[in-house]
Amino acid sequence: MLKERAVLIQSLEDYQRRGKEVEDLEVLLDLAVEEGDEPARKEVVAGLAQMEKSFRDWELRLLLTTEEDPKNAIITIHAGAGGTEAQDWTEMLLRMYLRYAERKDFKTETIDLLPGDEAGVKSVTFAASGPYAYGYFKSETGIHRLVRISPFDASGRRHTSFTAVQVLPEVDDRIEVEINEKDLRVDTFRASGPGGQHVNKTSSAVRLTHLPTGIVVSSQTERSQHRNRELAMKVLRARLYDLERRKREEKKQELQESQKEIAWGSQIRSYILQPYRLIKDHRTKHEEGNVDAVLDGDLDVSSRS
Repeated sequence: MLKERAVLIQSLEDYQRRGKEVEDLEVLLDLAVEEGDEPARKEVVAGLAQMEKSFRDWELRLLLTTEEDPKNAIITIHAGAGGTEAQDWTEMLLRMYLRYAERKDFKTETIDLLPGDEAGVKSVTFAASGPYAYGYFKSETGIHRLVRISPFDASGRRHTSFTAVQVLPEVDDRIEVEINEKDLRVDTFRASGPGGQHVNKTSSAVRLTHLPTGIVVSSQTERSQHRNRELAMKVLRARLYDLERRKREEKKQELQESQKEIAWGSQIRSYILQPYRLIKDHRTKHEEGNVDAVLDGDLDVSSRS
C-alpha cells in the first residue's frame, strides 16, 4: 500500500507542478507583452520548449496503464551469435540500460553476471527498482543487432553481433507464486570473475532449477550464499509469474521464455556504426541518428526532439 501511495502522490505532484509551471509562464508572458521585455520573451520561449518536452514525458507515463507497468523490472541480457563481438555488445547494452536507469532515478542491483571469455559479458541479470520501471523497460524485450568495424579484428572488417534482452515485472508480495521446495534443485558453486578472495574461494553462488518447468536461475554477485539464494528466488518467482501471465494472455511471442535463435531476421532494433551511423527500431520504423546519445542511455525520443 505504501508503494501504491508513493506512485499516486508522485502523479499528483507532477500534475500540480506542471500547473504551476503554466501559471508562471503566463505571468511572465504578460510581463513581456506589457513592458516589451525582450529577455522575458526569450525566457518564455525557452520555458515553452522545456514544458513541451516535459509534457511529452508525462504523456508517456500516462500511457503506462497495465497492471504490471508500475512494478520494478528484472532485465536479462544474453549474448547471441557473434562470439567475443556479441559479448562486447552485451556489455555495451548493459552500460546503456544502467545509464538509462540512472536518468530515470531507478535503483539498480546486479543479480547475476557471467563475464566473457576475452572481453565483455556473456549474460547478466539486474533489477531496476522505481515507479514504472517495468513500464519504461518492457519495450526493450527482443533481439538487438549491432553492425560495426570490429575492435577485435586485426583486419578491420565489419561484423554483425546479436544480443537478446528479456524484461520481466518483479512479482510483489501481494501476488502469490507458490514454489514447492520439493520442485527445486539447489546447487552452490564458486563465483566466477572479479570479486575478491572471499567470493572466489567460497561456494557462495547459488543456482536454482525449477524441475516442473526447467527454469534455471542463478545469482553470484553477493558474498553471502543466503543473499544469493534470496536474489535467485526473486528472479525465479518473476519468471514463473511471467510464464503463467503469458499463458493467460496468449501472447507467447511477446515475452518468450527463451529465444531459440538470437540471429538474423528476429531483431527488434539495429544499431549501425559502420559504414554510417543510425539506429532503427524495426517495430515503429523510427530512425535515430544520434547514436552516441542513445548508447549513453538517452532512450527517450522526446528528450532529443
